[in-house]
Amino acid sequence: MTDDGSDRADRTGEAVAHLQAAAREMIAAARAFLDVAEEVVEDPKAADALLESLGDVARRVVPRTRAGTDGDGVQHIPVD
Repeated sequence: MTDDGSDRADRTGEAVAHLQAAAREMIAAARAFLDVAEEVVEDPKAADALLESLGDVARRVVPRTRAGTDGDGVQHIPVD
């Protein structure tokens, strides 16, 4: 038989470790974002390059045509 208190403490410790790792990742992401923001402020040409890159990604991800629309902005999905 396992000790419920010990098991709970182990799970709590594991959860805290995961939260700490996630917090570190969020901090790293924020630093990276701030580095890019600083670069854009320092060099406006960097903003142009960044926006161009984002536009390229958006064009690849979002389809240009929308099948199944009647031009009213609503996608009509046939149901059997």
